[in-house]
Amino acid sequence: MAKRRWLTREIVVERAAQMADKAGALDEVTLTVLAADLGVRTPSLYNHVEGLEDLHQALAMYGLRQLIERLRAAAAGLAGREALVAMADAYRRFAREHPGIYPLTLRAPDPGEEALAALGDELLHMLLLVLASVGLHGDDALHAVRGFRALLHGFATLEAAEGFKLSLDRDESFRRALAAYLDGLGCSQS
Repeated sequence: MAKRRWLTREIVVERAAQMADKAGALDEVTLTVLAADLGVRTPSLYNHVEGLEDLHQALAMYGLRQLIERLRAAAAGLAGREALVAMADAYRRFAREHPGIYPLTLRAPDPGEEALAALGDELLHMLLLVLASVGLHGDDALHAVRGFRALLHGFATLEAAEGFKLSLDRDESFRRALAAYLDGLGCSQS
């Protein structure tokens, strides 16, 4: 009994995230496997998560918080194109380092998922502020966010799936694709 006192929702979620990232896939993390890894019986997890769906929602929030922190840190003190390039690099690193929870950061929240929606809004507003520094506002900025996200996700997903087998520098390909997109938005070089 005393062994479970240390267990919290945060510990359960963090350990599940670590396990998913190590396995490279979320579906490898079941409540039974997670409980065994934590050294508790599966029913003990229900004191901290309502079930697998609740765990997945908590992991989505955890992952999105981590991503936001990474992007914010990358862009700190920067503006314009320089900030967008730093954020793009941080996004790509996050996707590479967190293959288990990264996919959960992509899903738009369902109605009633206010906390997840608030995190999504926080990420969107951060990007909109950076885009405002290059003169993009309103619908133009929203379309730019969609394109930026599609470029980053597409590259990160192809990279994770080993979709780039040519003996060509992937970092250079990423820089060129990003530069072409930013040039198209009218983001001038610093």
